[in-house]
Amino acid sequence: MAINQNHLFEDLDGIKCAIVEKNVLTQRASFLQSLLAFNGYTVVVIPSPPPKAAPAPVPASAAAPEPPAEGNAASTPISIPTPAPPETFTVGVTDTAFNPINAIFGRLLRTPDGHIVTLAYWRGTEKESHDEVPYFESGNS
Repeated sequence: MAINQNHLFEDLDGIKCAIVEKNVLTQRASFLQSLLAFNGYTVVVIPSPPPKAAPAPVPASAAAPEPPAEGNAASTPISIPTPAPPETFTVGVTDTAFNPINAIFGRLLRTPDGHIVTLAYWRGTEKESHDEVPYFESGNS
């Protein structure tokens, strides 16, 4: 059991894993898998269970349908199909001591080109990671 919400554990395919991210799309799952595998972690990716959906409320006009009048096709109810939710995945690593927040801000992860993984790179807002000098090493006080 996790001490807090920042360090979650689950059994993924029968393997005890530290959860990296939940409900991610295919592209994000493959990015995390390649990045973490490059850094020496054994990555487990499984499909996320579908979200629990509450039953749709029934409109008052649909609760007691009136019989359609003869020759009046406009009163026939039309059913609109709801789109299927996108397939999502849960990403975890077998190292239960792994914590994504500590790994990013502790500068423990590297990109394949040798740069340190920054928060912007992890989130996907930057395509390349630019090494930032930590505030405590910059000499500015």
